[in-house]
Amino acid sequence: MPDPTPPKDEGAIAPTGTGGTMDLATSDGAGLEGLDQGDGRGPDERPRSLWSDAWRDLRRNPIFIISGLIILFLVFIAIWPQAIASGNPLSCDLANAQEGSQPGHPFGFNAQGCDVYTRTVYGARASVTVGVCATLGVAIAGTALGGLAGFFGGFWDAILSRLTDIFFGIPVVLGGLVLLSVVTSSSVWPVVGFMVLLGWPQISRIARGSVITIKQNDFVQAARALGASNSRMMLRHVLPNAIAPVIVVATIALGTYISLEATLSFLGVGLKPPSVSWGIDISDASKFIRNAPHMLLWPAGALAITVLAFIMLGDAVRDALDPKLR
Repeated sequence: MPDPTPPKDEGAIAPTGTGGTMDLATSDGAGLEGLDQGDGRGPDERPRSLWSDAWRDLRRNPIFIISGLIILFLVFIAIWPQAIASGNPLSCDLANAQEGSQPGHPFGFNAQGCDVYTRTVYGARASVTVGVCATLGVAIAGTALGGLAGFFGGFWDAILSRLTDIFFGIPVVLGGLVLLSVVTSSSVWPVVGFMVLLGWPQISRIARGSVITIKQNDFVQAARALGASNSRMMLRHVLPNAIAPVIVVATIALGTYISLEATLSFLGVGLKPPSVSWGIDISDASKFIRNAPHMLLWPAGALAITVLAFIMLGDAVRDALDPKLR
């Protein structure tokens, strides 16, 4: 009796959609198993995480690229201002007071005869330092307090909620006028400390809500059922999945802190001379805006571009990390 089993090297017979048949080689049949199943991945490509998807979207976003290049340039001149400004921002000559653009001094001079271009370049250091340090401090303090309150709940959550309500009721500018008016130091650290003191409640509330949402997911409950400790669940399962909203808000807030530093310096309670700051220069130039508008336009323009770059970066990060926008 002939063997009904076809040889392994013969082609398979597959029905077609019109009632006929089609020879299908063994290699071709096996290849169908690796065809794209509609999820956009090949047979050997592993599923991407939220962070890899976000980075892929950011690389294709022109807003992210433009704002990122501006921020990299600002960080570069904040670290090494001598690369594009060879003068001394504190070197002034009253003979050049309020003079306009001249060879070697494209932005003109301020009321004390200081080079506006040099002071604008060096002013980036104070603004970027205050913005970055305040954002890091606010993000760390707010995430720690809000994350712990949201994870454990109960009494500590109630205490934190009432404490954040108290801090939210303090006007930021008024609080700066009161707290910083007694500070005589000309460094950036009193301003950074003030921003952290009044800025952590916003991040804390966002972190708390995110942690409360994440800890109810099945993978956290499974880790708890398997005997994982609270610290392991918090650091390995909850925090990595709850940190995305904090990053978005902190990125946008960085530009806000730079603007706040300029506002406090303009009012005379932020950075103080001999520090070089855009807020100080804007405050000094506001008295001469009719006679020498260049004194105000250049530091104000630099401040506006910096704040806009960080806000654009925050918007791009938000769009990349928000699954609802995919």
